[in-house]
Amino acid sequence: MLEELLVAGVAAGTAGLVYLAAAARVIKQYERGVVFRLGRVMSLPRSPGFTLIVPFVDRLRKVNMQIVTMPVPAQEGITRDNVTVRVDAVVYFKVVNAPDAVIQVEDYRFAVSQMAQTSLRSIIGKSDLDDLLSNREKLNQGLELMIDSPAIGWGVQIDRVEIKDVSLPETMKRSMARQAEADRERRARVINADAELQASKKLAQAAEVMSEQPAALQLRLLQTVVAVAAEKNSTLVLPFPVELLRFLERAQVPPGSAQPGPAAVEQAPHQAAPKGDEHKSGTPEESGTPEEEDDGKDEPQDTG
Repeated sequence: MLEELLVAGVAAGTAGLVYLAAAARVIKQYERGVVFRLGRVMSLPRSPGFTLIVPFVDRLRKVNMQIVTMPVPAQEGITRDNVTVRVDAVVYFKVVNAPDAVIQVEDYRFAVSQMAQTSLRSIIGKSDLDDLLSNREKLNQGLELMIDSPAIGWGVQIDRVEIKDVSLPETMKRSMARQAEADRERRARVINADAELQASKKLAQAAEVMSEQPAALQLRLLQTVVAVAAEKNSTLVLPFPVELLRFLERAQVPPGSAQPGPAAVEQAPHQAAPKGDEHKSGTPEESGTPEEEDDGKDEPQDTG
């Protein structure tokens, strides 16, 4: 009798252990458990920790409640201004209602991915190229709203949607580069013209100041010469004032010697010619004509 009781106790304990092993479940902190009992979902999901279900009657399905990062494959489309682009994005979402995520949709991940792709194509067709390149915040909000509207019924909440990259054709890239280059050149010309205007005004004011002091122009000339000569890679031609040359000419005359004046210079052409050339260079009044010399020889000399 005792042996039968021991055998029964061992059998019951073994059955209990088998039942406990079959019924015991552990749910992690970031998960929620949805229990189906005979095909019908229980009203409340199981919380994290240790839990028991009825073997062969209940079926437990765990749902991840973490934020999921899902990349959206690149989608090609034509913008509203007829430009072909290729855009990819990324979606951040999480499950907020575990029973709806299991019941309302077969695979909520695949559903969110397909909805993100179709919404991205729709955003491309409704937007201009400039909006895709510079106004992404507004497009991200519109894309998030388009995906979040049907996802609410699936127990999924869209946390954030970001457009990652916008790929353009090579011809469009070259056109945009030429446009940017032309715009920068235009701004550079405007800046240069404005600088020339301001410089001309300042130069006019400087000319007025220098006109009052002639020495200021000479000082400015010397400053320019110093600035040019600093690089030592060019030939410098320095103009000298005429007054400076006259000063150097007077400085070369030794002290005590008479400097030839204008009167000496004027008398130099009228000086007497050499003796051998008197009859050639003298005037008729100074040297006498041949007729006058013959008349003197014919007259009788006074001997008394």
